[in-house]
Amino acid sequence: MFRLTFLLGLFFCFTTYANNEPAYDKIKLLPDEHKSPAANLTGISWLAGHWRGKALGGVAEELWAPPAGDSLVGAFKLVKDNKVKFYEIMIIRQVENSLIFQLKHFNNDLTGWEEKAETVDFPLVSFQPNIYYFDGLTIELIDEQSMNMYLLMNREADAKVIKFEYHRVK
Repeated sequence: MFRLTFLLGLFFCFTTYANNEPAYDKIKLLPDEHKSPAANLTGISWLAGHWRGKALGGVAEELWAPPAGDSLVGAFKLVKDNKVKFYEIMIIRQVENSLIFQLKHFNNDLTGWEEKAETVDFPLVSFQPNIYYFDGLTIELIDEQSMNMYLLMNREADAKVIKFEYHRVK
């Protein structure tokens, strides 16, 4: 029942804000009864590298290592007013023949946001060669030098999608 209420709330939110927030069409959610599709890291290996762009009122930066050991590992940092606002450690890993995007947040002094054993998880919903839809998070390769990420912030009635526009750093 909670999931149905939640999804109806998201539907209302998406239809209410769809005209103002064109990025809503870039977000997909994984219904409770569905499993993530079969996938591996080969198709998203293009993510490896150094990316920078503007988001959340500052400069967002991500560094991703090439796939190894059934995972991609990355680090994120947001700098605003010449100060780090927060960091993230991120992984995309192979789990049960599919992919999951997981992360942990940290303040600028490395104190964690989540409990010790807790992660923020985004299971894979679907994918195409240049776009991976995780549950509430989408990674889209625009060309070899640019990509966008879309993140669903808050799954309640005041939900919104944040767009991160990244360019490869040489």
